[in-house]
Amino acid sequence: MRIELPGFGSYPLREPTTWPVVETPATSRIVYAAAHVVADPLGDNTPGSPAAVDWESTLRFRRHLWSHGLRVADAMDTAQRNMGLDWAATKELIRRSAAEARSHGDPATLVACGAGTDHAPDAGDLDTITAAYAEQIETVQSAGAGVIVMASRQLARVAAGPQDYHRVYGKLFALADRPVILHWLGEMFDPQLAGYWGSRDVAAATESFLELIHAHASMVDGVKVSLLDEEHEVGLRAALPEGVKLYTGDDFNYPSLIKSGSHALLGIFDAIAPAAAAALQVLDAAEASCTEEGKERLLASYDEIFAPTVPLSRKIFETPTYNYKTGIVFLAWLNGHQDAFAMVNGAQSARSLVHLSEVFRLADQAGLLADQELAVRRMKALLEVNGL
Repeated sequence: MRIELPGFGSYPLREPTTWPVVETPATSRIVYAAAHVVADPLGDNTPGSPAAVDWESTLRFRRHLWSHGLRVADAMDTAQRNMGLDWAATKELIRRSAAEARSHGDPATLVACGAGTDHAPDAGDLDTITAAYAEQIETVQSAGAGVIVMASRQLARVAAGPQDYHRVYGKLFALADRPVILHWLGEMFDPQLAGYWGSRDVAAATESFLELIHAHASMVDGVKVSLLDEEHEVGLRAALPEGVKLYTGDDFNYPSLIKSGSHALLGIFDAIAPAAAAALQVLDAAEASCTEEGKERLLASYDEIFAPTVPLSRKIFETPTYNYKTGIVFLAWLNGHQDAFAMVNGAQSARSLVHLSEVFRLADQAGLLADQELAVRRMKALLEVNGL
């Protein structure tokens, strides 16, 4: 089967991949896929409009992720927080996602949701920011989901230094009914978060971050770090208190980081769930192997599964990185998880046709076009509507 792709000419698709069925979740690592929301294609999702969500398709996609043994990180930046998903839609997403999780197990295990301050964009002092966080934490906890404390644009703007971060987060730990995940989102994902934890110097910010975690270790399940810096993550992981997990958010270097000991909370796992699940099952077997030869063979298989997903991920997350959601939704559409290539806030226009054509090619190379005929048909329709 071939398709004419801009920039690549007549592209021959590879033989399709049949991924193994995952019977049980991986045990060697805790892994969350940060999930996107499916826009209602008939709703008014023009830029600046309140989000109109296709709830049935959105929940069906979460079931897809759970079926591969992955946990779901919801209401995060992958779901377009601060980029079109308003607080009214976010509250509904949290409620619906946690309720859906109850049909599959414990929602506190299967889904963790982001709590931030985005519904209070004009918050101008620490008390108002703390109150905004408190409202969202209560929303997540009352739904029965785990809490991910997201980085706050408002706190980044108002905080005078590390002490202000410690003051706010210290109060948030007292509100949590169980240990939370802290989220350090780098400025490549959101430029308004530059200097988070009190300094634009990463080493100084890391020192402040670790001081906060060590002071409240009993209330920190783990930290989700999205700085796209493998060396920094390995060092931070080693410096965490015992029992506090490092959830990699590095969509460039996740195979090596997970293999070396990081857990994961990744947007790219939304798009590569079958491959991720297969690789994690192999990692389980490797770490349980009784022989070095068996372990090495299995780790080579782990690398082989993940290797072709990395060029795909790096393309989806290329600069400007925060537009990665477009590629994530594009692949969900190609794979039949939703009926339209539409996004809240009109964000489907955030990447070029040439970019999307490369995503198509790399997804095929990674064996991640679930139904090649459907994917080709939809890609041809997209090209045609763009005059090609």
